[in-house]
Amino acid sequence: MGKYEDTVSLWQSYSITTESDLDKYLSNFRIIFAYNSGKIENADVSFHDTREIFENGSVTGYTGETRALFEQQNQKLCYDYLRGKIIAKEPISVELIREIHRILTSGTYDERRYVENGERPGEFKKHDYVTGIHEVGSPVETVAEDLQELVDEINEYEGTQYLRVGAYLHARFESIHPFADGNGRVGRTLLNYYFMIHDQPPLVVYDEDKGLYYACLNKYDEQEALDSLEEFLKYEVEKTWDKTLTLAQSGEAPQHKPLTDFLPEMQ
Repeated sequence: MGKYEDTVSLWQSYSITTESDLDKYLSNFRIIFAYNSGKIENADVSFHDTREIFENGSVTGYTGETRALFEQQNQKLCYDYLRGKIIAKEPISVELIREIHRILTSGTYDERRYVENGERPGEFKKHDYVTGIHEVGSPVETVAEDLQELVDEINEYEGTQYLRVGAYLHARFESIHPFADGNGRVGRTLLNYYFMIHDQPPLVVYDEDKGLYYACLNKYDEQEALDSLEEFLKYEVEKTWDKTLTLAQSGEAPQHKPLTDFLPEMQ
């Protein structure tokens, strides 16, 4: 088997059946995912603050914009909201997507969206927004219909090509662009939700890879081509679980340099 297939097998070997199981195997992942997903769109997000929020429920000595804190706190709340639904393998629905959006964007809408445009977390956009270099995006009038069609397509699929279907779900969701803000964060959360309710490993889209990530999404916008995005998601799955897989396959504790390696006079 290849590395991706080994990663899927490792995830399935965990036999996750309870919320406690999920917390155990996603203890570090959920923090790294939240940090990177937030960092892609907000440069003020820091790993230290994200970790403090997840582990302590608060941060100390913070001097940045409050929006970054709201976004990371919302990531934690969203994980807590989805835990039971992942275990129950609750199908994706428009209502679920809207609630994910409401949680992830609560307290983050700026004055223009909230006051001038009358838009709210958990509600579909009321105006058109630039979504990419080709300004794709469903018209306001068809957002609900287009999103329901996507949900129906995903739920009706009974095959096992989860990576390809996940790529389609993510690309199509981002091209619909149903909300005024937060579509990227919702889309990445929804993608992992889809993977986990089908017993597939979740992934981190790393901030350092966002250039390639956007290029793959743009390729779908330009040509409705999925191969690049599917390969990118496969790469991110492998990258996300690389150290965990290596440790599991070796069966040995990680090796570290001894103190003497840092003291030339003792060598």
